[in-house]
Amino acid sequence: MADPSTYRTLFNEVPATVQSPSTRGTGVFADTALRELMATNQVLAEEPILDDQVQPASLDLRLGRWAYRVRASFLPGDATVMDKLGSFTMHRIDLSEGAVLERGCVYIVPLMERVQLQSGISALTNPKSSTGRLDIFTRVITDRAVSFDKVESGYHGPLFLEVAPRTFSVQVKPGTRLSQIRFQRGSDIATGIKLRELHKRVRLVSGVEGEPVFREGLVGVTVDLDGDTATGLVGYRAKKHADVIDLERRGHYEILDFWEPIHTRTRRLILDPDDFYILVTREAVTIPPDHAAEMVAYDTMVGEFRVHYAGFFDPGFGHGGEGQGSRAVLEVRSHEVPFLLEHGQTVGWLRYERLTAPPARLYGAGSGSNYQRQGLQLAKQFKRPG
Repeated sequence: MADPSTYRTLFNEVPATVQSPSTRGTGVFADTALRELMATNQVLAEEPILDDQVQPASLDLRLGRWAYRVRASFLPGDATVMDKLGSFTMHRIDLSEGAVLERGCVYIVPLMERVQLQSGISALTNPKSSTGRLDIFTRVITDRAVSFDKVESGYHGPLFLEVAPRTFSVQVKPGTRLSQIRFQRGSDIATGIKLRELHKRVRLVSGVEGEPVFREGLVGVTVDLDGDTATGLVGYRAKKHADVIDLERRGHYEILDFWEPIHTRTRRLILDPDDFYILVTREAVTIPPDHAAEMVAYDTMVGEFRVHYAGFFDPGFGHGGEGQGSRAVLEVRSHEVPFLLEHGQTVGWLRYERLTAPPARLYGAGSGSNYQRQGLQLAKQFKRPG
């Protein structure tokens, strides 16, 4: 990992005309504010940050050169991550020529990016969509952290990614993007009347009869087990002994080499706790330009299963055009016991939060948006059906 003193040289000093995002209102920062964080050296990297890393309201994070195979997941507490790695590392892996991270193993990878946040600015992280769809469990860790995927206000220091492939072994290299980070100042979550008014204005979820279920600042989505009218296809179950997946490939792998298609005419599916499933919501989801959204991944009130690993939706997802809305893909794993899902059952909850300002570019407006107008869709590494 590079010496921290080398990071500051990667960006010019703050232009006199740049307004720090910390002076703006509460909410999630959009792309313009993200670039201001870079200009003010609050986000830095070992190598220059690429333009396509900047999403409408999030920043892709890149793996560094080294991965540390560890015996167990951990939080550093009152120590640095590197101090903990001195006690838990089994061996170090050089990713520079590409390397395989084995399923069932846990790795810690220093990221290229680091932060020097002003007081009042914090960040949250989550896996990217393709990461979740491949059942790669990832969490960002900071020095002296007491929780995962959270960067505290004012934090100065490196970022590390815990990577645990659960179904497929994967090949990665420096620069591979498995996670993303979003920055915010305070919080402006749409709750109560505000959420209902937002739904009335935009139709946050659509495509089914009746109004959605609202609960404590959340809007519910349900599972589609009707599937394709011609084939009865409702989803995919991952095969357990498949080949390695190179995460840098696009549209390369045959679906049937890695996935078992699920067909049902009963509108029911029993989840086996040893299996990983890709399903889809009945509803089409819309994220308006002035909001971002997150799906609550695990809610014991609706069942002992997790439905989403990559829970962040950028502004513009499903917005505009004909047939507004994109269905949300569900990355499903049951906990402990088999669980019965039925068509139309509530499986997840969306939380909407206002941005400090609309982004300059919406999700779906550029070539990097892989899942706009999606239906039941696997990760981008696989060939499209048909």
